[in-house]
Amino acid sequence: MARYLLENQETERLLFRKVISDDFEAWLPFYEHTLSTKYWKGLPKDPIAACQQQFDRIFERYDNDLGGMNALILKETQELVGICGLLVQKVEGNIDLEIGYSVLPKHWKNGYAFEAAQKCKQYAFEKNLADSLVSIIHIDNLPSQKVARKNGMYIDNTTVYKDNPVHIFRVHKKEG
Repeated sequence: MARYLLENQETERLLFRKVISDDFEAWLPFYEHTLSTKYWKGLPKDPIAACQQQFDRIFERYDNDLGGMNALILKETQELVGICGLLVQKVEGNIDLEIGYSVLPKHWKNGYAFEAAQKCKQYAFEKNLADSLVSIIHIDNLPSQKVARKNGMYIDNTTVYKDNPVHIFRVHKKEG
């Protein structure tokens, strides 16, 4: 059961669908751009290895109903512009549902991350998937923090996640 996937959902400019193996080449430029991975320690240095690691995790999440990233397809051109989704995460012993998002560098600063993250929030609350949602963001990643704040989230906690200092942004259903 893929209750966390937004398959066939859409926003004004974006279509949501499952990530497929054929998306690998289109997503690879994310890992080839130094700013994409600037903040996150522990990723493979080789862009192909880093991309493969992420794709393996996406498909593992699909197989185990742990949520997952959706491919974000630009309606106007049918091209992949990013990935975004609802992810079951364990942080400091707590299970939370995270809104995760990443956009290809050539599509940065177009509002796609916010548009997709907002849709994930609406979907999760409409489907009663959680009473609150989080976004786990490196403390130095200001662009992603801006998206979280615009999506109605606030810093709930600062901790270490996968050896990285992070802010846990949160929004509650009654606030969202």
